[in-house]
Amino acid sequence: MAMEIALDLVNTLKPVHSEGRKAALALSGGNTPRQFFSVLGNLYRDYEGWQNTLFFWSDERCVPPDSQESNYKTAKEVFFDKAAVPPGNIYRIMGENEPWQEAERYSSEILQNVTLRLGIPRFDIVCLGLGEDGHTASIFPGNLDLFDSSRICEVAVHPATGQKRITLTGTVINNAARVIFAVSGRNKAEIVAEILENPSSGMYPASLVRPLSGVLTWHLDLEAASLLTQFA
Repeated sequence: MAMEIALDLVNTLKPVHSEGRKAALALSGGNTPRQFFSVLGNLYRDYEGWQNTLFFWSDERCVPPDSQESNYKTAKEVFFDKAAVPPGNIYRIMGENEPWQEAERYSSEILQNVTLRLGIPRFDIVCLGLGEDGHTASIFPGNLDLFDSSRICEVAVHPATGQKRITLTGTVINNAARVIFAVSGRNKAEIVAEILENPSSGMYPASLVRPLSGVLTWHLDLEAASLLTQFA
């Protein structure tokens, strides 16, 4: 699955680069993306398009960049360093900063570097994961107001740990040209089936991801897809 996602991403970037412009890509965190990043850092390490791709994050924990919990650290170790991505193309969320100030700073950085559509940043690709509770980026159930926020970035709080995080809002996510979900594991199967087979329920943050004028793709491994009707 990680190889399919990597191929999908590169094939999506190529037309953007052929237009002579830099692509804006928002990466996600978690265990599944680490495998995907590893594929990019190995099989696609020589892809020339990295020179013309700007890297952002859909969310980040409020931790220093050398923390084991840092989404940036994961991408750097298994992808950026191996593929020699230009440091100037990497726009990390500075999780070590005061959360609200960093949310404002990162919002400004996105505005300065990402093309706008209808006054809202339009990423060429936004990569997302899915939590067992149906959260995506760092928008958790019970905090759906963050999804509908008019801001570019918001400060979220993990409902179990109380850890603060910085996240793109649904307003920005749904303005993307392409949104790619990557989901693996049997522990996600029930929530995957609920979201994909009852898309209008709106029960979970992930079910609200519906690009207004873009393409939404779900990449699932067999375990994550095991409860979908077509596999029953």
